[in-house]
Amino acid sequence: MVICLEEWWLLNRSNVTTPIRNITTVSGRDAVFNCVVNSTDRYKTNKVAWVRAEDQTILSIGTKVVTHNNRIFVSQEDPYTWQLRIKQVKVSDRGCYLCEVNTSAMRTQEACLDVKVPPDILNNDTSGDISTLEGENATLWCKASGHPPPRVLWKQEDGHPIFIRRSLHNFTKADNFRGSNLAFWKVDRIQMGSYLCIASNDVPPAVSKRVSLYVNFPPTIKVPNQLLGAPVQTDVQLECYVEAFPNTINYWVKNRSDMLLNGSKYLVRENRIGYRVYMSLLIKSFSAKDVGTYNCVSTNSLGKAEGTLRLYEIKLNPVNSFNNRAELVEGVAEPARGARSKEVVISSAASLIDLSSLFHLILLAFLLKLR
Repeated sequence: MVICLEEWWLLNRSNVTTPIRNITTVSGRDAVFNCVVNSTDRYKTNKVAWVRAEDQTILSIGTKVVTHNNRIFVSQEDPYTWQLRIKQVKVSDRGCYLCEVNTSAMRTQEACLDVKVPPDILNNDTSGDISTLEGENATLWCKASGHPPPRVLWKQEDGHPIFIRRSLHNFTKADNFRGSNLAFWKVDRIQMGSYLCIASNDVPPAVSKRVSLYVNFPPTIKVPNQLLGAPVQTDVQLECYVEAFPNTINYWVKNRSDMLLNGSKYLVRENRIGYRVYMSLLIKSFSAKDVGTYNCVSTNSLGKAEGTLRLYEIKLNPVNSFNNRAELVEGVAEPARGARSKEVVISSAASLIDLSSLFHLILLAFLLKLR
């Protein structure tokens, strides 16, 4: 496919000139130059030649190609037009070309060919996946070739911003980062992820390479509710939040002895997102035997962590016929989560008044006064 066309006018009158424009094309396409000669019969066919300016290599004389480059073709389109076609241009074709008319006073016109090359990432000069300990320094790097020289841009693969540490406790967020080297000082777990090195130079297509940064650290556990109380015959849910990498083995134990497994009594679940794990233990139909200490345990190759939760029983009065609700007898710091099998009103004992007992006291005082 012809993508460039230049007309070179060689006029036999020295006072007439035509501006010459250079050609820019993309590697792999064809380039065509037309040398138009305002000639008379005295300009013989064998007196028009194409020459590569850089090394003075003669490409053709007349319509005969004398170079060994099989991508070079020369033709005479009409009595005035001499065409040089370079098929599937390469970077090595970049340079200037001369159209020469070997008259008694040789006339020459020159134009240059610029070959653009799409970007390409140099795998041998680009980092692979990197694994490091939290708090150490790490750098991702990416090199690309192409013409013009490509621009290199880093983005998070999942679309999240890139966190750049400016000081020990200060991070800034950026949608992308420009430059071949993406450096992390005292890398933090929030910087772990997959990054895309994207190279572009306005010659399509742009190219990218995926590089992952793994930040290793021992488990840490957060327990939102360490003290839980629940009435009997209710379902109770215990929760722990784990952060760790590499992946952890997680489990629950009761009273530091029995490992709890899925079954008719317990439902053990965990949900993992990145380096975060949500652990939960559902105790079905809570009873006095379930009172005790529970531990969520998480371990990986770098360490082990435990979270402690204490579970006790909340004692209730029988259902009150006046308001048809059960009432708390013993106070509790925090109610347990989970669905309940009966409606329960949680409040402190001091704030509850048994209306039936109050009625009996008033009646007794009235009778004593009558005496």
